[in-house]
Amino acid sequence: MSLKETKKLETNKYSLEITVDGEKFREAIKEAYKKNGKKINVPGFRKGKAPLHMIETYYGVEVFYEDAMNLIYNDVVEEAIKESGLKTIEDKMDFELVSISKEDGVDFKVSVTTYPEIEIGKYKGLKANKPVVEAKAAEVNAELDQMADRNSRMVSIEDRAAKKGDTVVIDYEGFADGKAFDGGKAEAQSLELGSNTFIPGFEDQIIGKNIGDNFDINVTFPEEYGAKELAGKDATFKIKLHEIKVKELPAIDDEFAKDVSEFDTLKDLKADIKKKILDRKQRAADEAVENELVGQIVDSIKGEIPEAMFESRLNACVEDFAYRLQSQGMNLDLYLKYTNSSIEDFRKTFRPQAEMQVKYRLALEKIVELEKITADEKAIEEHYEELAKTYGVEADKVKAAIPQSEIEKDIAVGKAVDLIKESAVLTEKSEADEKKPAAKKTAEKTVAEKKTSTAKKSTTKTTAAKSTAAKTTTTAKKTTTKKTENK
Repeated sequence: MSLKETKKLETNKYSLEITVDGEKFREAIKEAYKKNGKKINVPGFRKGKAPLHMIETYYGVEVFYEDAMNLIYNDVVEEAIKESGLKTIEDKMDFELVSISKEDGVDFKVSVTTYPEIEIGKYKGLKANKPVVEAKAAEVNAELDQMADRNSRMVSIEDRAAKKGDTVVIDYEGFADGKAFDGGKAEAQSLELGSNTFIPGFEDQIIGKNIGDNFDINVTFPEEYGAKELAGKDATFKIKLHEIKVKELPAIDDEFAKDVSEFDTLKDLKADIKKKILDRKQRAADEAVENELVGQIVDSIKGEIPEAMFESRLNACVEDFAYRLQSQGMNLDLYLKYTNSSIEDFRKTFRPQAEMQVKYRLALEKIVELEKITADEKAIEEHYEELAKTYGVEADKVKAAIPQSEIEKDIAVGKAVDLIKESAVLTEKSEADEKKPAAKKTAEKTVAEKKTSTAKKSTTKTTAAKSTAAKTTTTAKKTTTKKTENK
C-alpha cells in the first residue's frame, strides 16, 4: 500500500488517494478464493472444487475483486491515514474507485473528516460567582419527615368517612354506553385519594363515603385517553368501599434515630443529615462554578467544528439515556410512545448538551496542548484501577479494552480543568446576596485558596465526551467497509 496523494477538499475534509500494488491485491484475491470459492459452482467440477483460474475463466477475472477489497480495505485505509499524518474523526467516508486490475492492483480515493483546528480565548483568571451554601433547620426537618414517611405504616379506621389523603380499598366495575369495558374492573384495589392516579373526578367522588357503602361514580374519559374506544366518553363506575386506611407516622425521637440509622440519638442523626445536605449543596455549587467557567471558555472558541462530532456526541447522549431507561425496566421506544414524541424531536432535546460537551472537550484539549500538560505513570495506573473498580472487572481487562493513550488524554484534560479552576477569581455570594443583585461583593478568593472536588467530576464527564468526540483512525475505518461493499 502507498499513499499516492493527500488533497484538502474543504475545512476539515481531505481526500486520500491510495494504491495497492498488484502483488498484494493478487494475494487478497487468493484469500478471497479460499474463503468463498467453496460456494461457487463451475460445470465439470464438484461444488467448491474448481480451481481459481477456472472460476475466473467461467465468471470473469473480476469475480473476487470485491471480496478481495473487503479483506484489505480497512487495513490499507488505516495505514494511509497514519501515513498522511491527519487526525481523523468517525464520519462517513466517500469511496471512489479510480482503477482496478489483477496485474496492476487497485487505485482508489476516500474522503476523511479531520479533527478541527480551533483557537480559544482567555482561560486563566476567569471570573465566576460561587454560592455560599448552608443547611437550614427546615431542610433538615424535611429530610426527617421523609424518613418518617418511608417508615410509616397503614392503619385501618372505621369511625369516619373517607377524606382526601386516605387510602381506600375498593371494588369497582366500569360501564360505557351501558356495557362493561375491558380493563374497567378490579377487586380490593388500593387507592390514595388525592393522588390523581385515576381519571379526573374519580377519587373526589369517593370522599365522604363510608365503609360498606355501594355507590356509583360518573366520570368522563379525557379526549387524549390511551384507549381510543373510551376517549372522551362518559362512564359510570359501580363502587364497593371495603376499607379506609390512614398513614401512621412514627415519632421522631431517639428511638426513631436508632431504628432508621446507625446513630443512637436524634441529635447525631440531625447532624449527619445536615452534613449530607451541605455536601450535596457544595457539589451543586462547585458544578455551578464550573458551568459558568465552561460557558466563558466555550464562547471564546474560534474554528469550524465538523457536524459529525456533534452527531456522534448526540448519539452517545441518546444511547446513555436509553441505557438508563433499561435499568428502570423501560426501553426508548416505549418511552417515546408514552411521551408522544418522535425520535427526531427527542434527539433535538440533546443537541445543546452535545454541542456544549464537544466544544468544552475541544477547549480543554487545546489548553492541554498550550500548557504542554502530560500524565505521569502513577496517575495512569490509578485511573485504570478506578475504572476497574467502577465496572467491577480486573484492571488488566480495562487496560486491554482502553488504550493508554486515551487514559493519558483524560488525565491531561482533568489537569486542564484544575488549571482553569485554580486560576479563577470567585465572588462568594450567599443565598441572600443572590436575591439582591445590587449587593456589594462579600469576598473574592481564588480557587487555589479553597479547592473543590469538582475537577474529578469534570474528568469523569469528559471521559464520556471523549468516546465520541475524539475518535481517531481505528474508528474511522469501520465506516468505509459498507461503502466498498456497495461498489
